Order: sequence, then C-alpha cells, then structure tokens
Amino acid sequence: MPLFWLILIVLAVATVGYVLGRSRALASAGGERRKLHSLPSYYGANVAMKAAVPAFLLMIVWLLAQPFYIDNSISGMIPDSAISEGSSRGLVMAEVRRAARGLDNAVAMGEITDDFARNARADFNDITARLKEAGQIVTSEITQPVMRAAQRFRILDATASLIMAIAVLLVAVIGALWGLRETKADFWARNTVEGGVKALLIGAASIAILTTIGIVLSLVFNTIEFFRLYPAIDFFTGLTWSPSFSGRGGSSELGIIPLLWGTFYISIVALAVAVPVGLFAAIYLSEYAGPRVRAVAKPLLEVLAGIPTIVYGLFALLTVGPLLLSVFGDEGIGIMQAGTAVMTAGLVMGIMLIPFVSSLSDDIINAVPQAMRDGSYGLGATKSETVKQVILPAALPGIVGAILLAASRAIGETMIVVLGAGAAARLSLNPFEAMTTVTAKIVSQLTGDADFASPEALVAFALGMTLFVVTLGLNIVALYIVRKYREQYD
Repeated sequence: MPLFWLILIVLAVATVGYVLGRSRALASAGGERRKLHSLPSYYGANVAMKAAVPAFLLMIVWLLAQPFYIDNSISGMIPDSAISEGSSRGLVMAEVRRAARGLDNAVAMGEITDDFARNARADFNDITARLKEAGQIVTSEITQPVMRAAQRFRILDATASLIMAIAVLLVAVIGALWGLRETKADFWARNTVEGGVKALLIGAASIAILTTIGIVLSLVFNTIEFFRLYPAIDFFTGLTWSPSFSGRGGSSELGIIPLLWGTFYISIVALAVAVPVGLFAAIYLSEYAGPRVRAVAKPLLEVLAGIPTIVYGLFALLTVGPLLLSVFGDEGIGIMQAGTAVMTAGLVMGIMLIPFVSSLSDDIINAVPQAMRDGSYGLGATKSETVKQVILPAALPGIVGAILLAASRAIGETMIVVLGAGAAARLSLNPFEAMTTVTAKIVSQLTGDADFASPEALVAFALGMTLFVVTLGLNIVALYIVRKYREQYD
C-alpha cells in the first residue's frame, strides 16, 4: 500500500473516532453537557489522538528501522569476491539499492513484468540490458551478485511495507477502540488531551535537534567511507583539485585547500560590500530617516532578500561580469581575462547580503533604549557622536550576529558562484581571476559521471563536513565576541 494512502486511512480512522467519541460522551451524560468533566470536543480529541499518534509513531519508527534490517539481511548475500578493490561493502549495497529502484521503475513503466523482475533464475545480463534500455542503470555494469541481491531487496522491501501497513492500521483501530472505551462522563479527557498536546509540542521542538544530529551523522558516515578510499592527509593538505572519473580515484587529486581559499576569498569580497553598505543603511533608517522615508525605503531594501539566487547569478553572468571586463579587461586596464571572476561573484553576492545586514542591524539599533540616546544628548553630544560612541557599542553584539548570518550565507552560496566566479580551483590573490568554492564543487561532484562507489562522488560529503566544521568554528568565535561585549553593556 502506498504510504500516502496509508496516512489518509489513519487520518480517516482518527476522524471517525473523534465523531464517535464526542457523541459517546454526550450519550453517557444523557445529552447534558454539564454532567461531563470536560467539553465534548476533548472526548473526541482523546479518541482521535489515541488512534493517530501511536499509529504514526509506529510508522516513523518502522520506516527508520526497515532500511537497516533489509541492508543487514541483504549484505550477507554479497560475497567478498564481489567487492572490487578500492570499493567497500557499503558502496556495493548502494549499488544494490539503486538496482532495486531501477527494477521498481522498470516495472512501473511497463518495460518488464513483476514476475520477470522477481525471477531469481532470470539471466542477469538480460535484466541489465532491459534496465539500461529503460534508462534505470547509472553504473557502468551490474554484476550477478548485485542483481540477485537487488531482487531479494525488492521482495523484502515489499513484504516489510505490507506488514507495516497492517500493523499501523491495527494500532490505529485498537487506539480508537481504547479511546472509546475510556469515554465516560467522569473521564478527565481534557487533562489527557492537554498532556498529549504537550508531549507533541516537545516532540516538535526536538525535531530541529534530531535533524541536526541526522545531518551530522550522514556526513560523518559518508566522510569515513571517503577516507577509506582516499588518504585524509592528501585531502586536507593537497594544493591541487583535479578529479578524474576514469577510474576509482587512482589518478584523482582531491586537495581541499584551493576550494577553501576560493570560498573565503569570495566571501570576504562579498562581506566587504555588504557590511559597510548594510550597516550604513541601517544607521540611516533608524537614526536619520523620517517616518515616511523609512516606510518606503525599508521594504524596498528588503525586496533584495526575496530575489532568487539564480537571478543574482544571471545578473552576475550577463551584467556585472561584462561590465567589469570592459573596465578591467583588454580594453581597459587589462588585468581581467574573462567576466567570471572572484570580483564578479563577490560584488553580486555582497548586493544579495545587504538586506541581511541592514534589516537585522536596523532592528538591533532600534532596540537600544532611548534613555541612552537622551543621556548622550543631555551631555552635549551630537547625533553622529551618539551613534558612534553610544548606540553602535551598545548594539555591537547584535550587529556581530547579523554579520555572522551574512557570512554563513556567503559561505553556503552556490548559484552565484557557479555563474559568476567560474569553476577553476586555484590559489591566487588576483580577484580578477576565476575561482570556485566548496559548495560549487559539491554540486559538480554529485552531478558528475561517478557513482557512490568512487571517491570522486564521496568527496562531496567530506567537503560538506569540512564546511560544517568551519561554519561551526565561526559560530563559536562570534558567540564568544557577542557574550564578551554583552557583559560589558548589560
């Protein structure tokens, strides 16, 4: 049963339970609401909650545990001889899952029958050829152990999904019956429902933490797989980025230093544009602009934050790049060879980051108590002196946070870099040369010709993990600065 329909059925059971629970509560009180401990809606909500919540929790746990169970069951079907040199069992299992999805898609497209896909005696060469004709195989070739494991994977996955659907529906029905049995006039339905809602709120608040943990774990595990195939020392100290998709990384040079240099260089140029402009705009809007000017200028400035980054990338490629080339290229100073360069991406990215700095800084400056301004004016200070010596120091922790947000946004930007900075991984101080960043190479490595059995694809996770650690370090430093100045001015 498709997951969508299973969710709809559970919701239908919960809805029916709500109606029956509400009417049963009224019937137990003889139709008089005053005899009920809680409002009738609480009794219906109790039944609906007992039907839906346990069923959905079981579904989530099952969906999380099912892949691990199937992978452990299928892994034993892969002999050590089927794992080629430079690969690992985990990477072969990725090929098995990809082949299983290819079989499912081919069956859904009508290219092969389900019986043929399940037939363990079928010629794997014939199956492979049909899958390639259907455009479902992304690896160069598929071996017999992988194909047999993929067929077994499909059977186990379908069986487990069927059992899950039955179990979830049984839990939903049993939960609804349990809630109906509790529905009596003297039952404390309101307390039960409010306790359940509190638990749901705690669970919702925990999603962010669990999501962060899941992201980190996925990066860590795939990074470990990459370092099993490629030396970590070469990755962190290499000065050359030259992936080769001809084999399993034997001739590839995957040094991250050129990518980190490009990332920081472009981000520094972007911040050099965004921080002064955004901060000055925030000071003007909060301290000098009148109500009418502020009402018009602030929304117009924040419109920049809503423009898609691909539009900024096209602006860099079609407008800023040719403009810089006409000034600094062969017709001008002659130090710029092409429109794609660090300066092109940095300028456009800085324009994109202006609203992040200005809007947050404006709110922070407005939050400075008016009494501090009045005290400064009372001592004879001018408006500019008050801004420089009172308001900015008091708002400094928040301004540092705004700059940090802009820096994180700049480090993680992709489309502007791809279209405006080029794809060259090099170490250079010339801002008019093409360079690339970590995020741009993550995209290119995951959309290249390599599969996840090669370090050329797995390196994307190592790049992501490195970028995560760098960003975390910046957050820690900024938090230290914020706390230091906040203690001074609180």
